[in-house]
Amino acid sequence: MSGFATILVVRRLPLGATTPTIEFAVCKEIAVKCLCRSSTGSDMDYQQAGVDVVAGRAFVENIKNLVQSTHRPGVLGGFGGFSGWFELPSGYQQPVLVSGTDGVGTKLKIAQELDNHASIGIDLVAMCVNDILTCGAEPLYFLDYLATGKLNSTQLTQVVAGIADGCRQAGCALLGGETAEMPGFYQLGEYDLAGFTVGIVEKSKTIDGSQIQVGDVAIGLASSGVHSNGYSLVRKIVSDGGYGWKDTPSRLEGKNLGEVYLTPTQIYVKPILAAIEQQLPIHGMAHITGGGLPENLPRCLSANHSIEIDLQSWQIPPAFQWLAEAGNVAPVDMFNTFNMGIGYVVIVPSTAVSESIAFFKSQQIEAYSIGVVIAGDRSLIGMPG
Repeated sequence: MSGFATILVVRRLPLGATTPTIEFAVCKEIAVKCLCRSSTGSDMDYQQAGVDVVAGRAFVENIKNLVQSTHRPGVLGGFGGFSGWFELPSGYQQPVLVSGTDGVGTKLKIAQELDNHASIGIDLVAMCVNDILTCGAEPLYFLDYLATGKLNSTQLTQVVAGIADGCRQAGCALLGGETAEMPGFYQLGEYDLAGFTVGIVEKSKTIDGSQIQVGDVAIGLASSGVHSNGYSLVRKIVSDGGYGWKDTPSRLEGKNLGEVYLTPTQIYVKPILAAIEQQLPIHGMAHITGGGLPENLPRCLSANHSIEIDLQSWQIPPAFQWLAEAGNVAPVDMFNTFNMGIGYVVIVPSTAVSESIAFFKSQQIEAYSIGVVIAGDRSLIGMPG
């Protein structure tokens, strides 16, 4: 099955030029498989095999405006060709391209069970762009892969609308994608998602954790909820406890389970890029995803540094409190599975803590001083054990 065709074109420098032009091409197409003739000799067509090519073309036309709403400077060409092009922004001396790919996991099951697909695309974008952001990269464009057993235009248009929303939040273009109709592979109403993003950063401005020093402080940025990790455990707690997604436990302050656990992942791109533009002295960053703080925060540390975490520095949100209570999940397992209210961490010098917290609050992101860098072995001290 043909997917995206990605073309890297590096032009030779004109005499006197300092920055090369790099362009990417990515195609958007509906998966096409071979037509066949049965062993009895009777004619068959693709629609009888479960793939509606006409509906696929109509779907692509339906999402045209959504895709174009994400376009930014650098997008070349129109919609519907074999490839979409992106021109490297000017002004970089040594541009570094940064890529990331991810999915949404079994959070999709909740969206499909509730027939609520409006925000799941935001999750897909967030998981990719937040990852490449950790080195200071600005997302340039995004690609999606959407596979389903039977193309439901209304359902999948909602999904793509969410992807477009996420791209606008991140400031990147939805440049292309693949929609694959795969009868017999997925049950009716099921689909799966994957995403891919490319960003750019000046080589001299990359943030790789090498500047982190003993005494630096970890600033935790609040998550919007569970984000997109740990959902197999979320679903098991709900199922084994006999709950329904429309139930409204008192712990969740009037919201039902579906609302709480479909809350889209926070996209941190614009606040972080604004902080870099303001020259906040960020020494390292981490996106807190699967495995929580213990697995993700050490990834930005050198081998001889650890972080002493103050678990009293932020309040655990109700979404996590309810999971712990309803599933009788031990604190160590909660922290090893979920973000526990901290979706992203920036590490700054101790002299920049107040300024950093005030800045992120001005960007409508709650921020907390959650730990201090100490000499160690790339571990977190003070976590539940």
